[in-house]
Amino acid sequence: MSGHSKWSTIKHKKGAADVKRGKIFTKLIKEITVAARMGGGDQESNPRLRHALNAAKAQNMPKDTFERAIKKGTGDLDGVSYEEILYEGYGPGGVAVLVECLTDNKNRSIADVRYIFGKAGGNVGTDGCVAWMFDKKGLISVDKEDASEETLMDVALEAGAEDIKDEGDIFEIITEPEDFDAVKDAIDNAQIKYQMAEITMLPQNMTAVEGKDAEKMIRFMEALDDCDDIQKFYTNADIPDEAFEAM
Repeated sequence: MSGHSKWSTIKHKKGAADVKRGKIFTKLIKEITVAARMGGGDQESNPRLRHALNAAKAQNMPKDTFERAIKKGTGDLDGVSYEEILYEGYGPGGVAVLVECLTDNKNRSIADVRYIFGKAGGNVGTDGCVAWMFDKKGLISVDKEDASEETLMDVALEAGAEDIKDEGDIFEIITEPEDFDAVKDAIDNAQIKYQMAEITMLPQNMTAVEGKDAEKMIRFMEALDDCDDIQKFYTNADIPDEAFEAM
């Protein structure tokens, strides 16, 4: 499992701390607003909005909050205009990193991103330097205590999943983006609990980071996660479970 996937799974298992709830809501509101602006306010015909609303409901966002974000996106209410920016670069140990931003101030965003990369001993690269190393996929993580591999194969593969991977204490269900909703619905209908379900960027190959580089990488991911302008980030870092446990 890539470093960012482990990081996401750990966050889902622990749950969002109250101190983080405001940041999570801020990022979700941005995503809902942009999704509604680009594809309209009907989630049935707007997959990006549907996924954003599912994420918001999973965090117990109040209905009036996400409905207001939709109205700001569709222009029914005044709101901030956000720009989508993708940054690429290299983190500790030379790992590949993609950073997705939604911002109302591009200069602030690149300054913050460069600072976070530089502090970790990495650097922001040129457009296209690492994006080719990642594929857009649907990802659903299921704890082994909640379903057997045989059950997941029957349910997920039948619904159109591409692959099921054994990743230690969880199974990862991989789908093409267009098949994600059908597979997630099948998992829901089978009443199988999952730790995480999202459209993500999966690395084609992993880069092992250990020791001090692993510690730097975890702190680097914490810093990326804490930046208001950064919506999501992806890496091909292969970080030992022991490093996460130690920190």
